[in-house]
Amino acid sequence: MTASWLYMTAETRDEAQTIARTLVEERLVACANILGPMDSIFWWDGVVKSETEVAFIVKTRATLVDQVVARVTEMHSYDCPCVVALPIEGGNPDYLAWIEAQTG
Repeated sequence: MTASWLYMTAETRDEAQTIARTLVEERLVACANILGPMDSIFWWDGVVKSETEVAFIVKTRATLVDQVVARVTEMHSYDCPCVVALPIEGGNPDYLAWIEAQTG
């Protein structure tokens, strides 16, 4: 089994919690970690913006990444939500097996 780690941002902690809980409840991800607020600086509509966002990460099977991206995009308040996947190339075999058992 190949696992993936997805990094995402949300406008508020409540939004991050709603998305994360839904993904876990639907077994699209094994778990989610919601981090504290952060400052984000980015280009949007031709202007440099500065906003406070909440970052969160989820762990899932690599084969579910496209479904996770689609579900997050459907639920998210942003027109273009940040959802990026990174492969998990190693780690605790028991934890990786747990991710597999909790998803799919």
